[in-house]
Amino acid sequence: MNRGYFYTPETTSGDRDLKIWGMPAATTTHHPCDCEERSRKQSEPDCFAPHRDGRQAFVFPTKTMGEKISVVIHTYNSEKFLCRVLSSVKNFDEIIICDMHSTDRTREIAQKYNCRIIYHEKSEIPEPARNFAIQSASNEWVLVVDSDEIIPEALQHYLYDRIKEKTDLQGIWLTRKNYTFGHFLHGEYPDHILRFFRKENAWWPPYVHTLPVVKGRVEYIPKRKKELAIIHLVNNSMTEKLRKINIYSDNEVLKRAGKRFPVWKIFTASFFRFFRSYILKGGFRDGKVGIVIAGMDAFYKFVSIAKIWESRVRNEDMDKDLLG
Repeated sequence: MNRGYFYTPETTSGDRDLKIWGMPAATTTHHPCDCEERSRKQSEPDCFAPHRDGRQAFVFPTKTMGEKISVVIHTYNSEKFLCRVLSSVKNFDEIIICDMHSTDRTREIAQKYNCRIIYHEKSEIPEPARNFAIQSASNEWVLVVDSDEIIPEALQHYLYDRIKEKTDLQGIWLTRKNYTFGHFLHGEYPDHILRFFRKENAWWPPYVHTLPVVKGRVEYIPKRKKELAIIHLVNNSMTEKLRKINIYSDNEVLKRAGKRFPVWKIFTASFFRFFRSYILKGGFRDGKVGIVIAGMDAFYKFVSIAKIWESRVRNEDMDKDLLG
C-alpha cells in the first residue's frame, strides 16, 4: 500500500459485531501523516534498500504472521495524551482505535497516525469493549494500551524479540510506572498488568478492573528492568480520583454479585488494602503521597462494600415509615 493514499478495505469479520450495536461497518482509513519521518530514525540502518538509480527506498523487514503485533487502544475523548501515546506505538504492525464515539479530536488524531478505527457503544469503563476490539486485530499477538500510557522503545524491542523465539509462551505481564502529585509512586511499582498475549487464547471479563484470562504459559517482566515499564501519564487531581472511585465502585456491585460480605468484612478488607499499599508495597517511601494513595485504596474498598450492601436491600428490610 502506498503512503499518502486513502484506502478502505472490504468489510472485516469484526463488522458483524459492529452491526449488532446498530452501527456502520468498521473501516480502515490511511491518511497522509503530518510526520513523514516519524518511523525512520529507529529503522533507517536496517530498513533502507537502494533503487537501481542509487536512491534509497524505505522497506519494512519481512515478518511472519506469528511475529506481528497489533496494538489495541480504547478511547473516549482521549485527545489530551493521544498524540504522545500513538507516537510511542507507531512502529508496531497495526494500531486499532476502539472509539466510544468521542466528541473531541480523538478520531482526527488517530487518522493522522494511520490507525484503524472501529466503534463500540459508550461505556463508563473500557472492559465491556475489550474482547470485541481484541478479536478485531489482524495479527496473532495483541498489546492492549490505554489512551494515557506510553510504550517505551525498549519494551517494543523486548516483545518482538520474545515472540521470535517461537516458544509456547501465551502472554506476558508488563510493568507500569504510576504517578500522583507529579511524583513516581514506589508503592505502586511494578504494578504488573497482563496486556500482551495471543488473541486466540485470551478472554477479557467485562467487569471493572479485570484482566484477561489467558490459557497457557505466561511470564513476568522482572521488576528490576525499569526501562521496560509502561509510563502511565495520568496524574489526576483528588477531585478526579474521587469521581472515578464513585464510577468504579458502582461497577463493583455487578462484578461482586453473589459474593457474601458480612459486617466485619468492611473493616478487615479496608484495613488490609491500606496495609498492603502503605507497608507491603512500600508506599511509606512516597511520604505524604503514599499515605494518600493507601487511604484512597482503603476508601475504595469501603465504598464498594457499602454499595453492595445497599444494592441488596429489599422492601421488607426498609422502615415502615418509608413505605407508601
